[in-house]
Amino acid sequence: MDDSLPLLRTVNVIRYVTPLREGGSLPAIAEADDGFLYVLKFRGAGQGIKALIAELIGGEIARAIGLKVPEIVFANLDEGFGRTEPDEEIQDLLKASTGLNLALHYLSGAITFDPAITITDAKLASSIVWLDCLLTNVDRTPRNTNMLTWHKELWLIDHGASLYFHHSWHNWEQQAKRPFVQVKEHVLLPQATKLEEADIEFRSILNEKRISSIVALIPDEWLSGEPSFKSPEEYRQAYVQFLLTRIENSEIFIKEAQNAAETLI
Repeated sequence: MDDSLPLLRTVNVIRYVTPLREGGSLPAIAEADDGFLYVLKFRGAGQGIKALIAELIGGEIARAIGLKVPEIVFANLDEGFGRTEPDEEIQDLLKASTGLNLALHYLSGAITFDPAITITDAKLASSIVWLDCLLTNVDRTPRNTNMLTWHKELWLIDHGASLYFHHSWHNWEQQAKRPFVQVKEHVLLPQATKLEEADIEFRSILNEKRISSIVALIPDEWLSGEPSFKSPEEYRQAYVQFLLTRIENSEIFIKEAQNAAETLI
């Protein structure tokens, strides 16, 4: 696992390559000024900036506990970038996404993980299920695994549907202690037989310092317009407390996952 504190680079988008018409967020492959290709997630799409926040927090927590995630970067989109785009829907998306967006390094040649072909060992499966229970990630099902096989290794992508509680901050303290009932649909649940081992390991890694350092990456401009909080720092602290509370009460979501797994036998 990565013991260093997270630090994200910032790139400038110079070329829109092609849309990835998956779901409602319309991500795209784009080229940046560092010469690399990225999967660009737009602030003007779908669930907007909150999906970017979930992507950032989820991806960096996954990396902290040793899971494979493409490099995440901030991606600047210039105001005039979409003027030459002929597709009106894409042009509107680009105009609505001027400013700071989020992007993941494009894994060229990667293939979608197929659970019918690739068997995941118990430790890795348990690690991923534990992560998704923590994040309340509803988007790792057989229909849409959001995992790629690249260079014979399993890589996690797309955590934008995580932390769904933050679309309404009502009773977020209570929500932090709730079981993750959607775990019953997790694609790796049948192989996740070492959840308690994963829990011991990850609780020691995801201490307050590490969680705070990950949440601190959220730009101030993404933390506005929420009446529940008076400042970006207060907003960040709520994310920190939600995650720490969830980790401290991890036995709740572990038990839910184990019970769900028993029904599959």
